[in-house]
Amino acid sequence: MSSEPTQTSGPQARSASVRLSGGPGGVGDEHPIQEMLRIALPAVVTMMSYVVMQFVDMLIVSGMGPDALSAVGNGGIAAFVMAAFVFGMLGVVTTYASQNLGAGHPERSGAYAWAGLWVSFLAWVGIMLPAALFLGEITAGMRSALSLESDPSVARMEIEYGSILLAGMFFTIAARGTGHFFYGVHRAKTVMVGAILGNVVNLPLTWCLVFGKFGMPEMGVQGAAIGTVVGSIVEWGVLMVVFLSPAFDREFHTRRSWRFSGAHIRDIWRIGWPGGVQLGNELVCWWVFMTGFVANFGVAHNAAAWITLRYMHVSFMPAFGISTAVTAIVGKKVGQQLPDLAASRAWLGARITVIYMGACALLFLIFRHELVGLFVNFAPAEALGAAPAEDVIRIGGQTLVVAAVMQVFDALAIIMIGALRGAGDAIWPGVVTAVTSWLCIVGGGFLASRMWPAGGSIGPWIAVALYFVALALLLVYRFQSGQWRSMAVVQAEKWACIKCGHDLSGIDPEGACPECGTECWHSLATGDRPLMPPEAGAGVVPEVAEID
Repeated sequence: MSSEPTQTSGPQARSASVRLSGGPGGVGDEHPIQEMLRIALPAVVTMMSYVVMQFVDMLIVSGMGPDALSAVGNGGIAAFVMAAFVFGMLGVVTTYASQNLGAGHPERSGAYAWAGLWVSFLAWVGIMLPAALFLGEITAGMRSALSLESDPSVARMEIEYGSILLAGMFFTIAARGTGHFFYGVHRAKTVMVGAILGNVVNLPLTWCLVFGKFGMPEMGVQGAAIGTVVGSIVEWGVLMVVFLSPAFDREFHTRRSWRFSGAHIRDIWRIGWPGGVQLGNELVCWWVFMTGFVANFGVAHNAAAWITLRYMHVSFMPAFGISTAVTAIVGKKVGQQLPDLAASRAWLGARITVIYMGACALLFLIFRHELVGLFVNFAPAEALGAAPAEDVIRIGGQTLVVAAVMQVFDALAIIMIGALRGAGDAIWPGVVTAVTSWLCIVGGGFLASRMWPAGGSIGPWIAVALYFVALALLLVYRFQSGQWRSMAVVQAEKWACIKCGHDLSGIDPEGACPECGTECWHSLATGDRPLMPPEAGAGVVPEVAEID
């Protein structure tokens, strides 16, 4: 590739500088897999950090017995149900931050991070603190409506655990919202460092507070909740130290845009509510499934289900990191009017994810009893109570088999959602997810528990497997239909050779000009405005439209 700049003016001159620094098409002659992993790795490490925190927390609590393990799972998902809508909505902070960065106005990005923090605070005061006070009544009402029961000791501990999480939920949401800002301004490593340091604090603190080590009080599941909240405070603190640093303030005005702004909050709501509805809906279904249908069959079934779900997290959370990369890459290729290349990159992400999650499925099948035994054997015999170790291991082995069957379908669903969103087709995946989750997880789980009670929780788990199969097939069908090819959120531009001006629309931006043979990054021959990353979704941020 030539490294000599072309002496031009206007947009072509700006495109020449982009070419020398990597250009809109990628980083040099980077291999597609390298491109995928470069974008995905920080997100994968960050998500795995959260998985490790949840995994080890539950492993520590399992030392108190299956009832405490069940309570931590039930209480945790009940708390996050109350916050799920806000979690899902704040994902658009990345969109606004990245668009303003790409449009040449990075100083406007900080205002959206602060708007996310204001949304987090208002939701915490208006929703989560009241929910913390009435979590017991909310959970009991759900079970009563479905004629379900739960072990009284588990029900008491899950409310203790979930109420503390809700009381400190502001810090958890604030950390996620601020993290989306860092993703948007391409500082993903900062989020990764914050998550790792939060883990470093949370894990030993949880162990000390659960069992009363090093002079700390023995608090059981309440100690586990406090450790998680403190870990979130540390994580958010790390992000805010960088966010408020002089360097970030100079570039993004992070110290100057802290005031409440209704306009910025309305912007977040305007395109963020579908993501909030999707995540909130999905967590409600899982809450009903885990704390309702599964818990109804007893402590052993409830504990085995949470152990299975923790191993599923190890499998699918890295897949979400790859899905993030697929969203960015597909969006960029669609913005470059290269739909075939976008489809190729989506299927590359799918192959990587299927291989990884398929390997996890094999481990689930081969070592299912050993994997469940890791949690059960951690508890002393006197802590097992009404859930003998052999029962939990037997049931957990069965549910891990079901989980193994759905891994490949889950992989396809995760990547197809990322690909469709990157292409601008965001509403359809949300609607399909909502419909299939209620039909299969809730409706199927209810029917299985009523029509096949002898099967225990395996019946509802089979309904969950059907959910992943149906969701994957529908999303693959949607992607293969090609309707996303006409849904680009970026206004089409005319790509032209930086040397001879030949129209290069629809040609690989990393290739050579067919007219003069010049190997260069393509320039924008129309318009006189700064380049913006296509994956950001131009036209969403109001300020971008004002650029001449």
